[in-house]
Amino acid sequence: MKYVVLIYGNPHSRTAWAGMSDEQRAAGLAHYQRLNDELDASGERIVSERLAFPELAKRISGGSTTDGPFAETKEFLAGFYLLDCDTEARALEIAAKIPEASFGVVEVRPVMGLHGPEL
Repeated sequence: MKYVVLIYGNPHSRTAWAGMSDEQRAAGLAHYQRLNDELDASGERIVSERLAFPELAKRISGGSTTDGPFAETKEFLAGFYLLDCDTEARALEIAAKIPEASFGVVEVRPVMGLHGPEL
């Protein structure tokens, strides 16, 4: 079954990242690389990406395109993993390894595809 793991950021996490030393940032990125390598070896990672900050987003609504974040919220989507896991429990286990899970929000959601059940 496929699961998307949504990684959310917020003003606090942005400030924490900005306040890190180069060595701390490198260690954080190395953690993600180890996780990616582990998931690649197990065949569970389909893709993962870090997203640009919301200020660079574009919104299309009613045929018009506008700049900037479109949601009135402090949290923003910072990145994602698309996984192929045997069980939801395994997807949750993987999500718990993401650093933001300890101080932010990480959401795990089944991918239903075009013909999946409604709920």
